[in-house]
Amino acid sequence: MNLNRKHFNALALAALAAAFAGTAAAQAAYPSKTVTMVVPTAAGGTTDLSARMLAQALGPVLGQTVVVDNKGGGNGNIAASIVKRAEADGHTVLMQYSGYHVISPHITKQKQWEQADFQPVANVISAPQIIVVRADLPVKTLPELIAYAKANPGKLNYASSGNGSLQHVTGAMLEQQGGIKMVHVPYKGTGPALQDLLGGQVDLTFGTAPPFMPHIASGKLRVLAVTGKERLASLPDVPTTAEAGYPKVDATSWFAVFAPAGVPKPVVDKLTADIRTVVQSAAFKQKAQEQGATADYQTPAQLGDKVKADLANWAAVVKTSKIEAE
Repeated sequence: MNLNRKHFNALALAALAAAFAGTAAAQAAYPSKTVTMVVPTAAGGTTDLSARMLAQALGPVLGQTVVVDNKGGGNGNIAASIVKRAEADGHTVLMQYSGYHVISPHITKQKQWEQADFQPVANVISAPQIIVVRADLPVKTLPELIAYAKANPGKLNYASSGNGSLQHVTGAMLEQQGGIKMVHVPYKGTGPALQDLLGGQVDLTFGTAPPFMPHIASGKLRVLAVTGKERLASLPDVPTTAEAGYPKVDATSWFAVFAPAGVPKPVVDKLTADIRTVVQSAAFKQKAQEQGATADYQTPAQLGDKVKADLANWAAVVKTSKIEAE
């Protein structure tokens, strides 16, 4: 009996040693080639900027080049489908935008991916939306925008990065809370929407601050309010929607890395640890703040909890706003 127990213990220890050896080997072997970070938007938006900020700093830490591959369109479905089908070795990951991850599933009739197709790696950036108008629109505050919209029902149009995006839902929330009606104009990302806002083809938009900051500074765009609970350090004179009288217009985006389901845990562990090193660095934090965002590393477990909570929260908003897929 004792011999059997000793034999069993020896086998168990050997198995445990082999598991640790396998973990170490997987971590040591990753990454063995270029890492591709697929982005579900066109170049120029915060998702793209977050990916490029991370990729530039992450490459030296990982010891391999990290390239950004923009695959915009389809409410993020194109990029998500590419990563879903990628080899589960951690060399292809998704820089995901919260609107696509937790809002689009509620409005997409023909789903091309499920939450189970991905595993959380790390949250990277968090940022509230800002309300931005073209410089020649005759409004300087959020109450003035509401008054203008009421005086010109259905004439104001607002751009978003796509039907069902957080910008779209934020616009719908403002319509509800302000008792106004605007025309929604969806684009294939914040970049194209920004270009048409600058060109005067649309009147306003909602979005995270980074891509708008240079144009706000130059006077080409005017920012009316921040949709978060606090003012932005980079825009200290801009009130929150609550301060402007609309506390229920509250929307914050997050930008996070996801890997295909099936990527080995040791690979995810290494990737999230290296992302943490980058995101928690003083240089990354400062760059994010300058862009009107917050460096906000969260573990795979924390990111997973955030996804579950936001899926539930935005389901109610989508239902109330009666937002449907195009």
